[in-house]
Amino acid sequence: MTSFSGRSSNVDSASQPAVSEKVFLLVASFADSIPQFRGALIRRLREEGFNVHVAAPELTAHERAMAFLSDCGCSAHDLPMQRNGTNPWADLRLTVSLYWLIRRIGPSVCTGYTIKPVIYGSVAAWLARVPRRFVLVTGLGYAFTENRAGFVTKLVREMYRFALARVHGVFFQNPDDETLFHQLGLLPANISSVVVNGSGVNVVQFPVHPLPGGAPSFLMIARLLGDKGVREYAEAACRIKRANPDVRFQLVGWIDSNPDAIAQSELDAWVADGALEFLGKLDDVRPAIAASTVYVLPSYREGTPRTVLEAMAMGRPIITTDAPGCRETVIDGDNGFLVPVQSVDALVEAMLKFIEDPALAQRMGRRSRRIAEDKYDVHKVNAVMLREMGITSAATEGEAQP
Repeated sequence: MTSFSGRSSNVDSASQPAVSEKVFLLVASFADSIPQFRGALIRRLREEGFNVHVAAPELTAHERAMAFLSDCGCSAHDLPMQRNGTNPWADLRLTVSLYWLIRRIGPSVCTGYTIKPVIYGSVAAWLARVPRRFVLVTGLGYAFTENRAGFVTKLVREMYRFALARVHGVFFQNPDDETLFHQLGLLPANISSVVVNGSGVNVVQFPVHPLPGGAPSFLMIARLLGDKGVREYAEAACRIKRANPDVRFQLVGWIDSNPDAIAQSELDAWVADGALEFLGKLDDVRPAIAASTVYVLPSYREGTPRTVLEAMAMGRPIITTDAPGCRETVIDGDNGFLVPVQSVDALVEAMLKFIEDPALAQRMGRRSRRIAEDKYDVHKVNAVMLREMGITSAATEGEAQP
């Protein structure tokens, strides 16, 4: 981990300006993610005396996000953002809108997460001369999966290269992503980066819950994309249920407007065959995790999967892939199992271990909870981020309260 304070960027000058005015702008692409993934960070910023502004597409129409922001005393702003696609005029409009928003509210610190807020938020903040500009790379997405090559991939990488040259620091959620950005030349040598332990999880809000009785129940929560491993999960479920009809396989999520999204017909076929129980999109995943025995995420690549951290906090063993972002959450054979990406055979083998040894889930689940508390507590993660942004010092880092 490289500290921002250990190496200065010459984006604007030889030294970094100190944070003075306490106005913070957070730019997101999902209104849903704001209370769930950034809620604790926003509350901590408010405790530090910051006037927090949050911008995202259709934010003011999202009841849950707006209720949270209102309760925290934050300001909300809608953005004309198309999450998918590379329409240059739409993206130019987004950049211009962000620029004028920044000029109006005058933030001293600006942070964006997910691809378009990172790229266009950074450029707009640079043009508007925001004193402190940071980004959080929460995952690399479709353009970085399986070494895809093509116009869109090249364009996305060039936009990252341009944008990241105009920030003061970059947070990554796993070391593999940080290494890849350096290897591809997307992160200039003069821009510092820090690896944090994902988005963290509130271990108080996700308490340990007893494992259910009876046959094991497996659970996967994800956007229904091919590179999340949904097809591998469904195929493993089909194979296991032929010999173990009492074992349950539940799936939580929704079909995304993404080039890699699975088809509705595929999902319907899995449900009709009895392989999967589809629970749809849930605002609160805790009841689904509580009803499960083992949490499964056969993803091809992640930042650090938040659903895995939530399941760990609730005392569930994990089966996930030996892939960037996923492998950091599991000590193989200790709190779960790591399997190769796209290997249905290995996934089935790992699942069968829990079916054949009912005591395994209990032991591994206890280890998951301990790792969640020690490594992934959201307050510990946020303390590192705020310290690296220059908002808090090491002396006050331990003062954050759940």
